[in-house]
Amino acid sequence: MAKSLVACAMGLVALLACASSGAAQTWNSPGLSTPAFKAMPPGAPAPRRDLTGIWDAGTAGIGGAAQEGEREAARAPFTPLGAQLVQRNKPGNGPRAGTVAEINDPLSTLGDPTGFPRLVNFELRPVQIVQTPNQVLMLYMFEKRWRVIWTDGRALPKDPDPRWYGYSVGRWEGDDTLVVETIGLDERTWVDNSGDPHSSALRVEERYRRVDQTTLELTVVIDDPQVYTKPWMSRNRLQLRLMPPTTDLMEMIPSASEAQAYRQFISSQTK
Repeated sequence: MAKSLVACAMGLVALLACASSGAAQTWNSPGLSTPAFKAMPPGAPAPRRDLTGIWDAGTAGIGGAAQEGEREAARAPFTPLGAQLVQRNKPGNGPRAGTVAEINDPLSTLGDPTGFPRLVNFELRPVQIVQTPNQVLMLYMFEKRWRVIWTDGRALPKDPDPRWYGYSVGRWEGDDTLVVETIGLDERTWVDNSGDPHSSALRVEERYRRVDQTTLELTVVIDDPQVYTKPWMSRNRLQLRLMPPTTDLMEMIPSASEAQAYRQFISSQTK
């Protein structure tokens, strides 16, 4: 995988240059290179109520020390329950990162699903958006997961069984912004890679604004009155760029066997 990843990254800029002609066919792409992301010019006016395409937030979508620091600064203070819950989580990233022996991240140590909203708060790698008459489908490269956002006017369920990726409904605000509300999220998941917790009361709002033909902005608001003293913004107008429609995305599926190997590696480092 590492060898193919390097090869794809090296060749991606050249492929993007000719993809607009419809001639290039990209296989196993890891996403836009940093130069390609930064060099993308402003696009034509955005189509009306249309988010269709393959979108990539570049390195800002994947996270890292800078992004984790920004999210830590933006995060609302914990309630007494939140302060208690966060002590249970021992992440490998962020300001509360533990030693390798302490890490209990359910994604990296157990192979559990990333869950939502963590998937968009840290591992937002390329995502393909597909629209049907009554749904918006989010097809994520990371984990090869998919979400359904219902746009048929239905209300969110009143007392939903918890799910890894919750229940989502969307509505259009004007002609350029899709507003998505998500509830019913499994308490085992984290809000981000820093181990920020949430309760069953968590409600997430995403706003996808199509700025122009090639630019999409994402804002994410976390609202959990049981864990945080007020709503807070985990993504603030994060920019995503439109990838060529001929792009084939690479497969990134964390597995239980990989999690087991990771735990064995941790054990070997602490003896």
